[in-house]
Amino acid sequence: MDLKIKNRVAFVCASTSGIGLACASALAREGVRVFINGRDEDRLALARQSIRQATGHDVSTVCADLNTADGRAHIFDACPAPDILVNNNAGPTPGKFEDWHEAEWLAALNANLLAPIFLIQGYVRGMQARRFGRIVNVTSAMVKSPRLHQGLSTTARTGLTAFCKALSMEVARDNVTINNLLPERIDTGRLKQMVARMVSLESITPEEARLKIADTIAAKRFGTPEEFGDTCAFICSAQAGYISGQNIQLDGGSYPGLI
Repeated sequence: MDLKIKNRVAFVCASTSGIGLACASALAREGVRVFINGRDEDRLALARQSIRQATGHDVSTVCADLNTADGRAHIFDACPAPDILVNNNAGPTPGKFEDWHEAEWLAALNANLLAPIFLIQGYVRGMQARRFGRIVNVTSAMVKSPRLHQGLSTTARTGLTAFCKALSMEVARDNVTINNLLPERIDTGRLKQMVARMVSLESITPEEARLKIADTIAAKRFGTPEEFGDTCAFICSAQAGYISGQNIQLDGGSYPGLI
């Protein structure tokens, strides 16, 4: 399928590995002019090479910390008028509610609520003026299925979900869509962290931990970054212009609710 986004411009946050890299690769494959982002020049160079080898398309790099005002200012200078924004950022480490103090809460809210809102704020009016925009937020399955050990992530990302739902209804008339992708058990570095945590807590092997986690998924396997990236590309397509304000779960069919 031709997604009809060739030569569109996309900025993909935190895209040197994992889900972010997969989203950038899928968009580049469609002929989108992609800007990838990270805080390490070497990792950005490796990601750029990986995308070029996988897709035959080159991408631009923006080395900046999107959690800071200075970093976001650099992003806006480097990529001033994208048609597509993929908000992605590392989530807080799971833990115990009793151990989270003001610093932990503020860091989670800054990275997973405020930083994406500020990027949307900087870009969405230009999208409206050009009458094309696709904003995709990578959030978490914990938005719809909260777990206390993921409370930092759940709280921040649910706030982003609420804000974007309200904004999506205002900008839909200008062909700007805002949707959220909710991953669970995608086989990335984040999953490796979860495996390591289970190994430490339960004194089992990494292989046993992976099997135990996979058994909680209805599909009995982990999702692949490529599956996630291709879903992101479709949500950014011309054909997806009538889909907005939605939470799309990529969880192997595991969510037990109706809505």
